[in-house]
Amino acid sequence: MKENSLASRTSDSLTQEVKIFGSEEVELSLNVNNTSYSLKIEPRVTLLDALREKLGLMGTKKACDRGECGACTVLVNNRRINSCMTLAVMHIGAEITTIEGLAQDGKLHPMQTAFITHDAFQCGYCTSGQIVSAVGMILEESPKSEAEIREKMSGNLCRCGAYPNIIAAIRDVLEEMSDAAI
Repeated sequence: MKENSLASRTSDSLTQEVKIFGSEEVELSLNVNNTSYSLKIEPRVTLLDALREKLGLMGTKKACDRGECGACTVLVNNRRINSCMTLAVMHIGAEITTIEGLAQDGKLHPMQTAFITHDAFQCGYCTSGQIVSAVGMILEESPKSEAEIREKMSGNLCRCGAYPNIIAAIRDVLEEMSDAAI
């Protein structure tokens, strides 16, 4: 690998090399919501900006743009990240899931349904980040208590204060999961 390039494995086991220094646009492909997209972007473009401005996936919100609020949370290989704090070129070959990718075959994800059922939003600006973060939290390691849910969701802020309803929605999904396992 050259000093001024980033090589990564893509899903078809081919190596894709991207020059990462300079301001010249580079060609790369990203796997977002189980679809491969070819992009031509500057290496300094954040994953958030690539999703919103290049792919038109507006569900991932741009709020603080400093990694402090969680509105831009997406899943990368089933792990939660703030997409405003990472470069798109760093995720070649990764599986990226946005709020748009949670619903399957026209059916909402159980977490999305629970947020609606429990009215776990007011203005709605943080909602997509809250939902994606909650799904990621469960994928990473299911919380065992309400205190653990609060701790693991602490990186996602809600200015409207819908926290009790957010917690109730998450608990509802966790209870459904445990009932399904019985």
